[in-house]
Amino acid sequence: MRLDEYRIAITGAGRDFGRSLAIELAAQGAEVFLAARSLAAAGRVAAEIAERGGRAHAFTCDLLDPSSIAAFAEAVSARTERIDVLVNNGAPYLQAPDFESADDEWISGVIGAGATGTVLTTKHFLPLLSASEKPDIVTMVSACGEAGHHRSEAHEAFYAAKSAQAGFTEILSKRLRPKGIRVISLYPPDFENPDRLSDAWETAPRGSGDALTSRSLIDCIAFAIGQPRDCYIKSFHFEQV
Repeated sequence: MRLDEYRIAITGAGRDFGRSLAIELAAQGAEVFLAARSLAAAGRVAAEIAERGGRAHAFTCDLLDPSSIAAFAEAVSARTERIDVLVNNGAPYLQAPDFESADDEWISGVIGAGATGTVLTTKHFLPLLSASEKPDIVTMVSACGEAGHHRSEAHEAFYAAKSAQAGFTEILSKRLRPKGIRVISLYPPDFENPDRLSDAWETAPRGSGDALTSRSLIDCIAFAIGQPRDCYIKSFHFEQV
């Protein structure tokens, strides 16, 4: 499907998966509203999209700063009267050799940005989502948010943040359904993220024995938001190789 009529806000869009997601959704026709902690980083991605004929707007948003989150939503509302899809992607990854070695501020930041940041971003974007005829909230959780998962090398704080996101989106889905707002969560294991603008995007192996790719994750998102409004795909869970 094409996304020409969609207006999509994405956090953590300055690099890695967020960048790939923004570029691909824009290539499918969406108008994207990109946020990153660094305005310069968001601006670089917006420029990459504009160079290819896409529509993109860059914003700054620090998910550890409630005022920054509110300012992001306010800035977007100054550009558009609605947002059709909010993608909660911004959440720092933390890997450490053991539980005690991680810095206290890093632990606090990982949990704060992933958990509180997701909750506040969703809260502040609800008015814009409510103005849409096809509102969806997509959250990139992680297999680390699944009960009993233990195969990632992520730090315990990352597991805590993702478990918080899982609990939040679970109750949010039930409470927002009467308002027609769908809540979609993805629980991928560690996955490959080839550069969206490189040849590797097209050539990366996607067989049954290969690791999950970001391209497949984006396909899942596009599929879910494109379904009729009676179809609530609450979550995507993936087999890990």
